[in-house]
Amino acid sequence: MTEPRSRWLALYVLCTGMLMIVLDVTIVNVALPSIQTDLGFSASGLAWVVNAYLIAFGGLLLLAGRLGDLLGQRRVFVAGLVVFTAASVACGAAGDSSVLVVARFVQGAGGALTSAVILGLIVTMFPEPREQAKAIGIYAFVASAGGAVGLLAGGVLTQWVNWHWIFFVNVPIGAATLVAALRLVPSAAGAGVRAGADVLGAMLITAALMLGVYTIVVPAADDGWGATRTLACGAVAMVLLAGFVVREATAALPLMPLRILRSRTVAGANVVQVIGAGGMFGSFFLGSLYLEHVQGYRPLEIGLAFLPVTLLMGTLSVRYSEQLVTRFGAQRVLVVGLVLIGAALAGLATAPVDADYLRDIFPAAALLGVGAGLCFPPMMTLAMTGVAPHDAGLASGLVNTTAQVGGAIGLAVLSTVSTGRAATLRASGHDAAHALTGGYHAAFWIAVALIGAALVTALTALRPARETAPAPVEEPVGAAA
Repeated sequence: MTEPRSRWLALYVLCTGMLMIVLDVTIVNVALPSIQTDLGFSASGLAWVVNAYLIAFGGLLLLAGRLGDLLGQRRVFVAGLVVFTAASVACGAAGDSSVLVVARFVQGAGGALTSAVILGLIVTMFPEPREQAKAIGIYAFVASAGGAVGLLAGGVLTQWVNWHWIFFVNVPIGAATLVAALRLVPSAAGAGVRAGADVLGAMLITAALMLGVYTIVVPAADDGWGATRTLACGAVAMVLLAGFVVREATAALPLMPLRILRSRTVAGANVVQVIGAGGMFGSFFLGSLYLEHVQGYRPLEIGLAFLPVTLLMGTLSVRYSEQLVTRFGAQRVLVVGLVLIGAALAGLATAPVDADYLRDIFPAAALLGVGAGLCFPPMMTLAMTGVAPHDAGLASGLVNTTAQVGGAIGLAVLSTVSTGRAATLRASGHDAAHALTGGYHAAFWIAVALIGAALVTALTALRPARETAPAPVEEPVGAAA
């Protein structure tokens, strides 16, 4: 066990690595028009700058988390930093569209390795409940607020420098984080490859997740959810996922022991994460489009418009979430956070074409920041409740996977709804601004419904933390070795 001060310094190192990963998701969106002009991307080809990253990142998270348990969590974290930083150099230096897409895929793989084990490391370093709640609050703030910070940073770098620097800025941050991680993050030996070297299981889940994310971000977005290509890809992904479940139930040394899902709290928290992320992740994306295309905001102004989300989320996550979770229980705080997020999205769903920022946008942004600040720390806490140390990396990778898959599904659904509704309104004679606004409104109401479903799940599948005893966890084969 490290000294108290060293543990907190190690936490800041881990959060810096997470911030770098999360920033990269949204910071690129702001720079896409500049990248398209400079490298000559077609409209469909430009989507692969984002899709290549999402497919690798979402597809490898669960495998990366289990590798942390087997090989050592710090070792996997460091390896991910090296891959991510090197790929960032390749992205920034890319002078050809195909080079950038390949580098983005590698960058996504590095991001998965880095982020998948962070929550597991935090739970291991902070076993005392009060300190753990505070540490998870800090992590949750970084993981959730990074999207809003990325919009602001992307606007600054794209408008004042050039798009190459949205990638080059990762290099000094990644190098410094790597050096600090080797000095401060505690190193513990993993269970060893023989404790879970399930090659077939690894191949099945990685292929299922990658194909699933691909189905969401490519054929579903391009052809529609009922298209033959979408249904075929989705069916194959489901078959692969079913094969993975069968494999894990019968394998002597499974990649993901299914015992981790026997805990009602862990399983319920991940279901809430999938549904809630589906409604929440699209808010920044759709909100940015609404501010840009309807209100005429520039990239930097969009980032500033979402700044209240970041500030309020940070204040609650870092300063108050630990106290609230300790006093009222994680489930109760989570429920209040989901209610506020739903109210914020309902506010965005009624914002008019001629919106005034202080009257129409700021209240929704404030509610979103408060709701997210209350919601994410207890959700992370519940997702790790009762998880044994030898499964911490797996549980960490699982909660990150459910967030990314839920976010990808939600974003694809909301984008499809928004585009379809806007096209219908335009065809019926509405002008562009009113048609776009109507499309965004329809998508935001879908997001409200998703948050409502997450709320119902939290109320029925989760129990107040003080009433929930940690679930008994079986020792994995080979853990005592």
